[in-house]
Amino acid sequence: MKGNHNFTEGKILSPLIRFALPVLLALFLQAMYGAVDLLVVGQFGTAADVSAVSTGSQIMQSITVMITGLAMGITILTGQKIGEKRPDEAGKAIGSGICLFAALAVCITAVMLLAANPLAVVMQAPEEAFSRTVTYVQICSAGTVFIVAYNVLGSIFRGIGDSKMPLITVAIACVLNIVGDVLFVAGFHMGVAGAALATILAQAISVLLSILIIRKRELPFALSKKDIRFDGRRIGRIVCLGAPIALQDLLVNISFLVIIAIVNTLGVVASAGVGVAEKLCAFIMLVSSAYMQSMSAFVAQNIGANRPDRAKRALFCGVSTSVLAGLLMAYLSFFHGDLLSSLFARDPEVILAAADYLKAYALDCMLTSFLFCFMGYFNGCGRTVFVMIQGIIGAFGVRIPISYLVSRMANVSLFHIGLATPASSLVQIALCVGYFLLQNRRQKQTLLKESGQPV
Repeated sequence: MKGNHNFTEGKILSPLIRFALPVLLALFLQAMYGAVDLLVVGQFGTAADVSAVSTGSQIMQSITVMITGLAMGITILTGQKIGEKRPDEAGKAIGSGICLFAALAVCITAVMLLAANPLAVVMQAPEEAFSRTVTYVQICSAGTVFIVAYNVLGSIFRGIGDSKMPLITVAIACVLNIVGDVLFVAGFHMGVAGAALATILAQAISVLLSILIIRKRELPFALSKKDIRFDGRRIGRIVCLGAPIALQDLLVNISFLVIIAIVNTLGVVASAGVGVAEKLCAFIMLVSSAYMQSMSAFVAQNIGANRPDRAKRALFCGVSTSVLAGLLMAYLSFFHGDLLSSLFARDPEVILAAADYLKAYALDCMLTSFLFCFMGYFNGCGRTVFVMIQGIIGAFGVRIPISYLVSRMANVSLFHIGLATPASSLVQIALCVGYFLLQNRRQKQTLLKESGQPV
């Protein structure tokens, strides 16, 4: 099938970049997909509408990152089996993964429909935006099955080295969501409910069209109906690989929810401003996020093919190229945050609040160029427990405590609260570098022992 990549031979940088570009475009469209709701509501609604979509979408983002993280178990396992040249095992793993995520979709839907109101309370949604926040979460939760299906499809294709199919999937969803938002929000004046409805309808149609496209393509793995079953051993392997990533992503996202809850106590303008800034951050961090996903697939294949040195070289190539994009995003965020924020809001106070928060993220842009590549590398190596641990330390040991303590200070600004994020990234980078050096030392000691040389 065209678009599949064997990452275990030949050059490193050019195949990594070629694979990362469709991932980057897919993440861009996915960010657009999430941002369109806020953009349209910001132009045709009130500050309360913007706050509701901001808080509601952050709640749903927590669910999405958990699903995406767990689906990385499929990406890693599939990539390793492809690297081992065992396509039949890759198909069996995918079949078990489909069953696992189908059951998960049903459970999440039921829980989220019941939890929408309590979650809005926990998030301290401003009174003016409370009921609209609940409405947004409930409508989006009804479409959880499509969120799950989209992420499972993406994880499968990244595992086989095809980054173009996820791009097609999200492109379809993005276009449909834009059309739906314009129709329901701008046309029918449905406000927050219209934005949520456009989101789930776009996802539903996107998944159905994507399945039709996939059925006409030749796949590099064997998947039959008998493979789509609950295989305890394979599901256990997927969960072991994906659960730490899912837990880490979920807890990190919860840490950002805590920050939003802290900011919500400062009023609806601050709430809307941080909501706008967080949507912009999805774009600002695109290159780093693309490298993290691409690095996982690249490294997984090489680990499966027993080529760890090649995996390390990929890490260094990723860091050296992504840092250039990080510098550019840092410049735009720090010096032109007001211009960027004006794309999503009309209220001058909201724009100024968002720009103030973005200045802190400018520092994080440079740091995540290193951090995300290391995280992708360790995920591809199957060291997902470490990725979870360093993420939890950063979130709950640094980001939340600093945000809370700073918010208690007199004359606090959103910039000061936002500094908790780069502080967390610095600590996580230190942990990643330390763990990387420790693993290298252990590998060298193992090689010396095997060769009979003194350690």
